[in-house]
Amino acid sequence: GKSEYDLLVIGGGSGGLACAKEAAQFGRKVAILDYVEPSPQGTKWGLGGTCVNVGCIPKKLMHQAALLGSALKDAQHYGWNIAQPVHHTWPVMAQAVQNYVKSLNWGHRVQLQDKKVKYFNMKGSFSDPYTIRGLTKAGKETIVTAENIVIATGGRPKYPTHIAGALEYGITSDDLFWLKESPGKTPLVYYPFILHLYEIIVYISLTDASPDVSLECAGFLTGIGLDTTVMVRSIPLRGFDQQMASLVTEHMESYGTKFLKRCFPTKVEKLESNRLQVTWKNTDLGTEETDSFDTVMWAVGRAPDTETLNLEAAGVKTNSETGKIIVDASEATSVPHIYAVGDITEGRPELTPTAIAAGKLLAQRLFGQSSELMDYDNVPTTVFTPLEYGCVGLSEEAAVQCYGSDNIEVYHAYYKPLEFTVAKRDATQCYMKMVCLREREQRILGLHFIGPNAGEVIQGFALGIKCGATYPQLKKTIGIHPTCAEEITKLHITKRSGLDATVTGC
Repeated sequence: GKSEYDLLVIGGGSGGLACAKEAAQFGRKVAILDYVEPSPQGTKWGLGGTCVNVGCIPKKLMHQAALLGSALKDAQHYGWNIAQPVHHTWPVMAQAVQNYVKSLNWGHRVQLQDKKVKYFNMKGSFSDPYTIRGLTKAGKETIVTAENIVIATGGRPKYPTHIAGALEYGITSDDLFWLKESPGKTPLVYYPFILHLYEIIVYISLTDASPDVSLECAGFLTGIGLDTTVMVRSIPLRGFDQQMASLVTEHMESYGTKFLKRCFPTKVEKLESNRLQVTWKNTDLGTEETDSFDTVMWAVGRAPDTETLNLEAAGVKTNSETGKIIVDASEATSVPHIYAVGDITEGRPELTPTAIAAGKLLAQRLFGQSSELMDYDNVPTTVFTPLEYGCVGLSEEAAVQCYGSDNIEVYHAYYKPLEFTVAKRDATQCYMKMVCLREREQRILGLHFIGPNAGEVIQGFALGIKCGATYPQLKKTIGIHPTCAEEITKLHITKRSGLDATVTGC
């Protein structure tokens, strides 16, 4: 029989919402299913997916809170009389951030209603390639059929379940942004990442697919006055330019974030004081060590949210190692009328803007007579650590691997932001580099920038690089003075020359 909907989207995150709303613009009958399974610690949220609820939005707002703390310290040098010490109140910040997130949840609901997209607050699973079984929290079942189906369920943080006490006592980024009270001394474990304010430990893992999130969390937790430790098993910011990654972590250490490098946790235990005792091994020294924290946060990667989809019933193929859905250039899965966008897809950047663009373009191809495919090359991104790192294009390592070290030229500079001067702030890690082909035109392959407002700086240059900009064209670009961004237009010292790359004068 005839399907009930022209398009059914499973997942109400950035990519799914963009696809559903775009399809509705073409007058098609569209439905979207979204359901948030509470985290192991019981945290839940509304429509909008990871970015809105437990990702980019609350993360950037809490990063802003930390930046304001730094600005208060700087203000004294500019003549402002501010009583010291200045204290941060977590519940006030948390409530404000959570209220804003809830307003975005509501806004998405209203937009779906305005565009006549049917919204089901249900968990969806395939019965067959054209039929989805929706199940409410109360267990009520609804059967939905559609000509085209888009899977956009994203991912959720992993727990290192092989570590005793990890699930019982640890949190993830799914919980951090919804805490009503301060997490205190937090260890962030970035396989390994440990946060300590009371103390927090964050553990970052070897397999962490999104190490930037863990460092960003550690950064703003440090910035608001929490004693924060990051335990790293291997290398932080895997997948990014490693020179830049080292500068980011160096700055974080000078900023006050503690790092336990080449360590991995073995167990977490709850003490009578309600603090958490973490035991870990130091691989360099071969020793076993312990410390206690108020919060343990795991940042050991993300897993695609496919468990309850029953993909086998539809014949949708996944990567056996990652669990992500295999798609072609048109976002089609192994089943022609079933598509996937966003973090759930194999080999795609786990970034909100790429999911949104891919979702919109997919709807346009399905219903708007378009043939335009998503271009995943030269996608800019920023890591919102205390000193931000923005980049677009290839890392220096990737450029060397692709073209050979003799065929690339790297222009670089250490600079001091004007706002750092009067405030007497350390600019040791403020650095930029441009990776170019060495041939006559010197096409720009990658641009990397560490400093204030890195995202704002990189965004405009990303357009030029997307359009094939060359180094000679950049040299003809007039900078805006005095800004950090203008230093990019003045890059002229090559790494190959061995000359001092420190910017002097104004």
